[in-house]
Amino acid sequence: MEELTKDKKTLEKYFDDDAQGLDVQGYLDRIGYSGPLEPTMETLKGLQKAHVYSVPYEDLDIRAGKYISVSLPDIYDKIVRRRRGGYCFELNGLFAWLLRKLGFDVVEYYGRYLEGEPLEMPMRRHRIARVVLDGKRYIADVGVGVQAPVWPIEIKEDIVQEIDGEDYRMIKHPALGWLVQGIYKGEWNRIYSFTEDAQFPIDFEMPNHWCVTHPDSIFKNITMVYIRTPEGRNTMTEVVGEDGEMVPEFRRFTKDGVAACRTKTKEEYDKALHDHFGIVL
Repeated sequence: MEELTKDKKTLEKYFDDDAQGLDVQGYLDRIGYSGPLEPTMETLKGLQKAHVYSVPYEDLDIRAGKYISVSLPDIYDKIVRRRRGGYCFELNGLFAWLLRKLGFDVVEYYGRYLEGEPLEMPMRRHRIARVVLDGKRYIADVGVGVQAPVWPIEIKEDIVQEIDGEDYRMIKHPALGWLVQGIYKGEWNRIYSFTEDAQFPIDFEMPNHWCVTHPDSIFKNITMVYIRTPEGRNTMTEVVGEDGEMVPEFRRFTKDGVAACRTKTKEEYDKALHDHFGIVL
């Protein structure tokens, strides 16, 4: 019992970030959330939806050759104070912090991102948060990019879960653990997998370092910026232009179709980043 008490105090100290200058209200203002704060499903759904509609998934700093810190003060400064986005190690890391501060039962997991991966067994490089409510387990993921669900997904085998008009499900895989799937062009598509072994902030330092520095990392080679909108999604990636060089293409997806534009000057690019994602570099 003494050892368990000691371990509990160690964990509480590990997640005690009050002295780091992080402010819950500042985060709530950043995502435009003014709803209830009690640790309930209503609150969790409201926070997740507000987040994916307000904070873009983006790897612009990595593509610019900058190093990404996954310490909470640095993530908070980037996303909240500088109103930028980030990728899973930043977005889900900060979201897990917010949920803990509001009293949710949160554990973080590792995942293998599978969508578009050429390998059957890619390395684990996706950070996600698991939340327990009323005895049920949920994945609350705001850092999975263009396929980020608006609400949490219950960890329950082979049950179709409709989330804001989109279908998701989880199935068990003999090697990958839980497999998260979504409907794409009428078929179930692998998004990512995860296993239920608890991870701590320090466990994400090494995969983040690989993603930010390794020449084979997708983040070193492809620009990705995504955000949900009330009409659908906004995205930006690089495509082959008329002269054969890679150029940025911004797209707006709505129920009426897709509107795309390519920027030619830095001024056009900066304006499109702000107009589509609220990003100011």
